[in-house]
Amino acid sequence: MSSERPESDEGVTSGFGLPRADRIRQREEIRTLLDRGKRKKTKVLDVFFMPSPVARPRFGVIVPKHRHRIVDRNRVRRRLKEIGRQEVLSRLRERRCPVDVLVRARRDAYGSGYEELKSELVRVVEGICSGES
Repeated sequence: MSSERPESDEGVTSGFGLPRADRIRQREEIRTLLDRGKRKKTKVLDVFFMPSPVARPRFGVIVPKHRHRIVDRNRVRRRLKEIGRQEVLSRLRERRCPVDVLVRARRDAYGSGYEELKSELVRVVEGICSGES
């Protein structure tokens, strides 16, 4: 049995994880979002977004060290990626909103739980889909 997950045309996998086609990974794409994308700030997150050049929504995460241990950093990163996979990308697809969303964790994100991160990110994405800037 192969350990790779089959990927459909839309980048949705049959298992868990953020499909490669749905990730914002290249330095130039990240830099463009940071420089030219619109930004929404919440208590614990900075969310950058702009129309996607590939006609489908994509998601990326930046988690600065902020003087925390790598274990803490990875926990925040995993939580944000899972919220992106389950909530952000699914909402953007449902509303046919081809937007690149890049989330940068702020210092307070390290003390936030999954539900707080989720509620803040979902609120921002709802605003993006409804046309609020």
